[in-house]
Amino acid sequence: MTTTRSTRSLTTAEAHAQRRWYIVDAQGQVLGRLATRVATALRGKTRPSFSPHLDAGDFVVVVNAAGVQLTGKKLTDKEYIRHTGWPGGIRRASAAEVMAKDPTRVVHQAVEGMLPKNRLGRKLATKLKVYAGAEHPHRAQKPVPLA
Repeated sequence: MTTTRSTRSLTTAEAHAQRRWYIVDAQGQVLGRLATRVATALRGKTRPSFSPHLDAGDFVVVVNAAGVQLTGKKLTDKEYIRHTGWPGGIRRASAAEVMAKDPTRVVHQAVEGMLPKNRLGRKLATKLKVYAGAEHPHRAQKPVPLA
């Protein structure tokens, strides 16, 4: 007689009960390396109870987004493309232009690009809070530094 064991999957309520808040200082960090760490925490992949179909990740607050670094010639060569929705409405901007106008967009887009492209990914992206400076309104949640 053999005993069968099955892996127990988390319920949504159990996943939400274990959420934590993390803070990341982006000053001087390379954008891609920062984004992978943040996306992993948002997804919850560092937890032993990870379930790919559940939103079991943590909240992440990124501060000093204006100080993030891009390597090589990305500052001038990398393009951010968006569409207005109107015919001929493609708008292009270099990374330097986007950083000057809204540095949080660069970090937000880098992290969102590493999340799943479905309803779950859009839900995970709402737990990412990005701020250009050092100040943020999430002190009450007592975020701890992301290792």
